[in-house]
Amino acid sequence: MCVSHEHDQGEAAQAGAGRRGFLRATALLGAAATASLALPTAAEAAPASAASWRPDPDSRRFTLAVMPDTQYLFDGPSIDKAPFEASLRYLLEHGKEENIVFLSHLGDLTENGAQSEVTAISEAFRLLDRRGVGYSVLAGNHDVRSSTDDQRGPTPYLNAFGPQRFQGGPTFGGASPDGYNTFHLFKAAGREWMVLALDWRLSAKGYAWAKQVMAQHPKTPVILTTHELVVEDESLSAYGQQLWDRLIADHDQIFLTLNGHYWPAGRATRKNAAGNDVHLHLTNYQNRYFGGAAMIRLYHFDLDRDVIDVETVSPWILGRAAKGLNELERQEIELSGDADRFSVDIDFADRFSGFAPVPPRPARPASRMLVPGTVAYWRFDGHDDGAAATGTVRDLSGRGNDLTPLSVGGATLTWSSDHHPDQPGHGSLEFHGFKSPLKGAYLRTVDGAPLNSATFKAGYTIEAFYRVPADWDPSHNAWGGLVSRTGTGGAAGKTEDDPDEPLATLSLSDGPGPQWAVRPLNQEGIATNWGDETAREVWWHVAVVNDGSHTTMYVQGCPVARNPTARSVGLTSVGLPWLLGGYEYGGRIDQILYGRLGDVRIVERALPVTSFMNH
Repeated sequence: MCVSHEHDQGEAAQAGAGRRGFLRATALLGAAATASLALPTAAEAAPASAASWRPDPDSRRFTLAVMPDTQYLFDGPSIDKAPFEASLRYLLEHGKEENIVFLSHLGDLTENGAQSEVTAISEAFRLLDRRGVGYSVLAGNHDVRSSTDDQRGPTPYLNAFGPQRFQGGPTFGGASPDGYNTFHLFKAAGREWMVLALDWRLSAKGYAWAKQVMAQHPKTPVILTTHELVVEDESLSAYGQQLWDRLIADHDQIFLTLNGHYWPAGRATRKNAAGNDVHLHLTNYQNRYFGGAAMIRLYHFDLDRDVIDVETVSPWILGRAAKGLNELERQEIELSGDADRFSVDIDFADRFSGFAPVPPRPARPASRMLVPGTVAYWRFDGHDDGAAATGTVRDLSGRGNDLTPLSVGGATLTWSSDHHPDQPGHGSLEFHGFKSPLKGAYLRTVDGAPLNSATFKAGYTIEAFYRVPADWDPSHNAWGGLVSRTGTGGAAGKTEDDPDEPLATLSLSDGPGPQWAVRPLNQEGIATNWGDETAREVWWHVAVVNDGSHTTMYVQGCPVARNPTARSVGLTSVGLPWLLGGYEYGGRIDQILYGRLGDVRIVERALPVTSFMNH
C-alpha cells in the first residue's frame, strides 16, 4: 500500500547510497567551515530528558551502525579520542535523518586493555549514554589480552562495559552470568530485532546462554556480533567455523553476522541447517590511515525494497575536509570499493518465515466491501481450483449486475484460490485468452443490468486485482481487458479519435501495464490514464477514481504519473453491457485477458485510497 506523501518526504533522505553520501559530505564540509566535529555540540550538551534518542520504530527504513577495531586510537600514551567521538557525534546528528536505531562495536576497543585506555574510550561512550542511545560492545582479544574464554573473570574492560553499564538502558536485554556476553533488543519496521553481542571466545556456558536467549525470543531475527568469525571472502577462521557449527548453523533466527579482527573487509554467505542464507561480514579498517579513524559502516535496512544498503564513511575525516585534507585522508573520506559499499538482497518476510511467519490476511465478508455507492461487486472465491466456471456470477452488491460467461473457440474460465494478499475474497478467475487466432472466455453483464446505462456524472471508482503469468506475451496477449464497457464512440456519435474504440476500457497494454481509455460525457475524444509496466507473476491492485471533474489511476494505492489534467465528467453509454476479461473493437470481441482476475468493484463516487479494497 502506498504511504502518504508526508511519510515519503520524511524518509527521502535515505533514498540512495550514492546521493546520500554526496549530500552528507557536502553538509559536513559546510559545517566544518565554522565548527569542527571534535567540538561539543548543543545537542550533546542538552539534558537527556530534552534530547533523548527516539528512532522511529515503525518506519520500514532504519539504519544499524557498526564500528570495528578502534584499538590504535586507544593505545597507551598515544590515545586520541577525536576520531572516535566524531563518529559518535555523527550518529547523534544524523540519527533522526537516517533512523539510526543501534550501534554495534565489534571489539578491540583498545590496544592493550589497560585501565587508562579503557577509561578513555569509556568516557567517550558517555556521549551516547547521555542521550540514551542503544549500543553494544564486546571484548576482542586486545581488550582482555588473554586467550581464555568468557570465564576469565574481572578485567578493566568488564569493569567499564559490563552489564551494569547498560542496565536500565533502552535496548539492554540481559547478560550472561560472567558479564562478557550481552543481548540487546530494539524495535524497527514494526517488529523486534536482536543484537547478540558475544565475547571473542565463547565457553560452553557462553554457548548455552546464547541458545537460551534465542529460545526465549523465538520469533526475533538475530544479528550476531563477535570479534572473530570471517577471516576473508568466503572463508571462516578456525574459531569462526566452531561458532558456525555450534551456534549459527542450527539457529535460523541468525541471518546476519558481523565481526572485525582480520583485514581487509570481506564477506561470506552460507546455508544454515534450514536451507537459508546467512550473511557473514568482516569489517575492519585498522590497517588504513590513522588506525581506521573510527570509520563506521552503516547498514541501511529497507523492508519495502527487501535490501540492506551498506556504506562506509569516516565522519572525522569528513569533518576536517574544509581545513584541507592530506594525501592519505583524501583516500579515506569515504570507501567505495565492493567490499565496503554494497547491497544485500533479502526477502525479509520469506527469510524469517521459518521462525516468524507472517499470517496471511484473512478473507473479509462481502458485506464489508459494500461501501455507500457500491453499484457492482464481484468476487470469485469458494470454488475448487481448476474447476470450470460455467454458471452465472452474481453481483454481490444486490443491484442485479450479474455476469454470464461467453466463449470463443470453445474455451472455458476456471476458478483459482490464488489471490492478492490484501484481497477481500480469497479466490480469482483464470482467463485463458489468446489472439491470432482469437480464443478464450470472458464475462458480460446481463441484458438490462442497471450498470449498462449508468453514466456516473457525479464520479466513480473502479477497482480490480489482477495477475499475469510468466509467459504473458504482448504479441498474443496485449490489450486484454480487465473491465470494459461495450459500445463504440461511433455508436455514441463521438467520432473524434478512432470511432471503433469502446466507450471505456481498463486494459493491459503491451508492458503489461494498466490503461484506462474512455469517452467522458464532456469530451468527443478519448481520455487516457496510463499506468507503468507491472511485473508478471505478481498480484496487483488497480483503481481508477473520478471525482466528477478529473480521473486518477492508482496502482497499489499509489497515483501513476500519466494522469491527464483535462476535465473529465462521467462515462458515455449507449446502454450496452460491461465485460470482465474481454475487450471489444468495432463492436466485436477483439481480445481476451490472459491471466487471473480477482475481486472487482464499481462505486458511483470517488473513494479515498483508504477505502480501496486492498486497504
